[in-house]
Amino acid sequence: MLERFSSILTSTSEADIRSDVTLGSRLVIAKTQSVTISYAPFEHIQQGAKVVIVGITPGEQQARNALLEARRQLIAGASHKTALEKAKVFASFSGPMRANLVAMLDHVGLNRWAGLGSMAELWASRSDLVHFTSALRYPVFVNGGNYSGQPSMTATPLLRDILDTCLKDEARALPKAIWVPLGPKATQGVEWIIQQGALDRNNVLIGLPHPSGASGERIKYFLGQKNRNDLSVKTEPVRLDAARERLTAQIMSLCRTEVGHLA
Repeated sequence: MLERFSSILTSTSEADIRSDVTLGSRLVIAKTQSVTISYAPFEHIQQGAKVVIVGITPGEQQARNALLEARRQLIAGASHKTALEKAKVFASFSGPMRANLVAMLDHVGLNRWAGLGSMAELWASRSDLVHFTSALRYPVFVNGGNYSGQPSMTATPLLRDILDTCLKDEARALPKAIWVPLGPKATQGVEWIIQQGALDRNNVLIGLPHPSGASGERIKYFLGQKNRNDLSVKTEPVRLDAARERLTAQIMSLCRTEVGHLA
């Protein structure tokens, strides 16, 4: 896909990308009356990754960062492979969302399964162990705004096609990795490819609170940093308790299986 759009990226300015990530629809891949799928360089698959972190779809800011980095790399003479790799890492899960995600994954013990002191190492010395992706690989916009789950990605043919091609391909490339979908909408996409037989449900960690700031109270409770009596009504502590126990047990089982394989 980068071959199709690389000349557009190198001939445009940073200012143009910053003002419109579709570049006046020149990067649009497919479109209906309300849904637009635009190109951004997220094709790179980290071969050999042990962990796959799955968002819903790249938002406008993430797309902008990836496009700008790919443009910089291509203008500097990098290969398409290198440009895709650098753009993907540069744009993936930064800021407070990353810190929340690391804290929750460490809390349920995934770092021990991965042989890491902390999952924070995935963004530093052990980036070779992580593949960042989205249920919908390319940026999806609905009526000009970031896609947030409606219309349904499994009931909308245009969006389901991305699951059936891009996400399935990634599952086939990384069948032994542990997949971590972030939030119910990303989980819906991952559940779809599980149902299609492309991914083993035992390798998918379902139930983590979404790591965004909007889930702050849920995250604090999940991490044991807030008492149940102090929670607002919307936090659903029973569901969070069940998810924490299930995920911890699932990872302990994965650790035992890993030790068995090594033996």
